[in-house]
Amino acid sequence: MKSSNNIKKLPRKTVKQKERAKLLLAELYAHYPNPHCALNFTNPFELLVATILSAQCTDVRVNIVTEDLFRNWPTPQAMAEAPLPEIEEAIRTTGFYRNKAMAIKQSAQKIVKEFGGSVPQTMDELLSLRGAARKTANVVLGNAFSINDGVVVDTHVRRLANRFGLTKHQDPVKIERDLMVLFPREEWTNVSHLLIAHGRAVCKARISAPPRHPVCENFGIHCTCKNL
Repeated sequence: MKSSNNIKKLPRKTVKQKERAKLLLAELYAHYPNPHCALNFTNPFELLVATILSAQCTDVRVNIVTEDLFRNWPTPQAMAEAPLPEIEEAIRTTGFYRNKAMAIKQSAQKIVKEFGGSVPQTMDELLSLRGAARKTANVVLGNAFSINDGVVVDTHVRRLANRFGLTKHQDPVKIERDLMVLFPREEWTNVSHLLIAHGRAVCKARISAPPRHPVCENFGIHCTCKNL
């Protein structure tokens, strides 16, 4: 397997480790049969903007904010021409709104000027947009274009990847590299959705009582709930 753009040489995993990951994936699908992106969007540009807004903000809040945002400025052209103060006010409740507004506006301007008004479909091009780090690029590629170039690593994925013994790292890039080797490429986008779904519903950051969930009981070798 070739390494993805901006990802160094991938680590080695044993057949046993890959087989265990395969069983975990099947178990997650059994409990979450419809993995999907929690952000509301109808096109790649909307997903790009929503993902930028999701930094340090809940998906629920982002979905509330983007409903009016996309109604007012539905295209990269419209967003590129929108007054910055108006964008700031529209996204204020997502936090860090000044930085996010600047990122959205400048990304829209670059999409219009350099990419013909369409969100680019490669990792390198997406990373050239302000506010689009690797996580954002993976979200857009995987969910808007069905391109599995990497694995989205958010706080839920990082937590569960460690609890399930899929990685020993805390650095998102190193975690992503481990997950890319353990799971088939065609599953990279859904792996994130599945882990996020389980992290939100069951294996939360703070657990007061064991959830007694088969996924945690069967695969949570470092799971906090086993020590409660």
